[in-house]
Amino acid sequence: MQGTHLVITVTSRSLCEKFISFFQEQGVSVVLSSPCHGTASAKILDYLGLENTEKAILFAVTTGRTAKGLMGALVRRMRIDVPGNGISFSVPVDSIGGTNTLRYMTDGQHNLTSEVTEMNEAPYELIVAIANQGSNELVMDAAKSAGATGGTVIHAKGSGMENAKKFFGVSIAAEKEMIFIVAKHASRNEIMKAIIQKAGVHSEAQALVFSVPVNAVAGMRFFEDLMEDE
Repeated sequence: MQGTHLVITVTSRSLCEKFISFFQEQGVSVVLSSPCHGTASAKILDYLGLENTEKAILFAVTTGRTAKGLMGALVRRMRIDVPGNGISFSVPVDSIGGTNTLRYMTDGQHNLTSEVTEMNEAPYELIVAIANQGSNELVMDAAKSAGATGGTVIHAKGSGMENAKKFFGVSIAAEKEMIFIVAKHASRNEIMKAIIQKAGVHSEAQALVFSVPVNAVAGMRFFEDLMEDE
């Protein structure tokens, strides 16, 4: 795998700390975790061998080479292929807001320089902003000033935050909010730029931002589409 990837892992809350320690042992220092609940039907849960218990979701931005190694190590070390232990997958990251952000998120991993690759342009983007707790309004105000229509916020706790000072010259709190914004590809750069300028690392929000390509969106109408219908 080439480029940069977002590795998403869902497991039981009782195993969350073990998975965080595992990621750190594999050289992934920045991991964001949040409690969540599964919504799968009983039939699907039975098929996957999962219990309908409280879950934790973990997010980590990695190089492509690290993501590939993690998938194998998750099977060997964490036995994630055993029913009930969880599920993990990676998706390509389309862009990251700033070189220092990329270095911070992938510090200690395999060199990214030789892995950068062109990606097919997707019609939509999932913009992910990671900000200090209580700062989602500041981030959304910045995003809306560039055309974003809304977002979804979840609370997360970050590990590896103590390394931020060597990259940004500032300390970053561990308690985080992750803001998910779906936008058209053409709007991505302006929205990310607005977040960096108005709610970036040297602001109260201290937001880090990156985007993931989205191939299809259902149940969502964008503001410009509504304007065209009038």
